[in-house]
Amino acid sequence: MARITASVYTSHVPAIGAALDLGKAQEPYWLPVFQGYEFGKQWIAERRPDVVFLVYNDHASAFSLELIPTFAIGTAADYEIADEGFGPRPVPRVQGHPELAWHVAQSVIQDDFDLTIVNRMPVDHGLTVPLSLMFGERHPMRDAWPVKVIPFAVNVVQYPAPSGRRCFQLGQAIRRAVESFDADLDVQIWGTGGMSHQLQGPRAGLINREWDNRFLDQLIHEPAALAQLPHIDYVREAGSEGIELVMWLIARGAMADVAGGPVPHVAQRFYHVPASNTAVGHLILENP
Repeated sequence: MARITASVYTSHVPAIGAALDLGKAQEPYWLPVFQGYEFGKQWIAERRPDVVFLVYNDHASAFSLELIPTFAIGTAADYEIADEGFGPRPVPRVQGHPELAWHVAQSVIQDDFDLTIVNRMPVDHGLTVPLSLMFGERHPMRDAWPVKVIPFAVNVVQYPAPSGRRCFQLGQAIRRAVESFDADLDVQIWGTGGMSHQLQGPRAGLINREWDNRFLDQLIHEPAALAQLPHIDYVREAGSEGIELVMWLIARGAMADVAGGPVPHVAQRFYHVPASNTAVGHLILENP
């Protein structure tokens, strides 16, 4: 059967992608950010999965205020790189895994979660920046991403956003779906977005180091309790865009210990401030 072997958590700050694309990764401002991902790049080179189930949020590239799905799963064979206003990022198109994606959709919907099924979807920095951070720079014409990717978009842009509890439960449903797929696949689930940041209003520029690190502690050791945290706490403590962190709970809910299995191994934990007025967090958990 297919199995989820690890979960990866990372911020997906658009300026990180721009720093890579414009050759600024070695500049003093950006160097500490990219150094924090050196372990992750080596780790995934040694433990490369067949498929990454990548949880992210779209930034008005595939969806707009005219159509806002709460949970949308990409079932296409490949995905074009979105133009976010400055042209598409110079990275390869993303190759999907339609068979597993359709199986997950079937299983999760029958498990009473309503998903929007998307057969054509441009993917923006929310998805491509995590791929770049973990797999390094890739030429759009000469290279390909070394894994298949199932994009899973979550609405954390327009309220109401899904609760952390619902996201955590969805992660459990995704794990059950993956494990019922009749193929020998190594699957990783990635939760992206965050950490604390606010992009507008009187509190623009807000970063809360203490809250972010407490979130990481609880995500590792007390995920079920963390899943009960209400939206207002995210907004008050982590800023208006801090709500993106509920997407990390989808990935955490898919880990084995939530279903009574062994406690995951913390392979990497990294935190850095700032990166374009945003706190950057990165975590890797391995299922034993």
